[in-house]
Amino acid sequence: MKDIQLNGFIELLFQTHKAEWEATPSNQQAIHWLNDLLEFLFPNSRLNKKIIYEGQLKKSQIELENILLSYLDPEQINITDAVERFYEALAGIYQDLRADAARMYEQDPAAGSVHEVIVSYPGFYAIAVHRIAHQLSQLAVPILPRILNEHAHGKTGVDIHPSARIGVPFCIDHGTGIVIGATAIIGKNVTIYQGVTIGAAQVSKGLKDTKRHPTVEDNVTIYARSTILGGKTIIGHDSIIGGSVFLTKSVEPYSSVFNTHQLRIEVKTDIQ
Repeated sequence: MKDIQLNGFIELLFQTHKAEWEATPSNQQAIHWLNDLLEFLFPNSRLNKKIIYEGQLKKSQIELENILLSYLDPEQINITDAVERFYEALAGIYQDLRADAARMYEQDPAAGSVHEVIVSYPGFYAIAVHRIAHQLSQLAVPILPRILNEHAHGKTGVDIHPSARIGVPFCIDHGTGIVIGATAIIGKNVTIYQGVTIGAAQVSKGLKDTKRHPTVEDNVTIYARSTILGGKTIIGHDSIIGGSVFLTKSVEPYSSVFNTHQLRIEVKTDIQ
């Protein structure tokens, strides 16, 4: 009787693996591809000869195509087209990331150089992985963007959904505990500190196709541990959101929002 139960369980596992896990890229393979790509864009070694760069890029292209071929249905997505379009976008991603790194350097008096930001700042690593994952998400590549997102989340403590739209440049300072939801829209020259949540006011599967997360307009700074919720919530441009603020309503441009000692929200607006 025990053998029959065991055999039934093994058969259940086999069918589950066949239906689900064969349709999933290897996490190890995906992270290996990501590391190779980041090394190509921002090398940590002195091996910078052009021929090595070209070889790395070609190797990375082949690796990505193999990852997609290993689990995607060619009838659901044109794999060759997706790979080509991703690498066509790579120069733009690189320029965006250079702008992000420059912004982080400008915003952080403790930063010694842009290069220091690139090679050592967790906030830069988080946005670098996000911009790569976002491009894959825009190409309708399933699963892989989330694997990359969760890798960066575990490494940096920053959780940015691949579908979130983030302008350039973008500055993450410190980073740990930041959460940015799937339908969030963040403008240019935005700075976010540790512990900030740009989240949904409601969690329901029925809201899957609804804008659930806030819009943060250009030139906004959000300080540590603040929480901003709701798809209709808009943080107007050139605003400052102080530490430990909880917001579920929009604020006008040029606002300053602070959490007072009496645990009241104080909003000051200076419209120019």
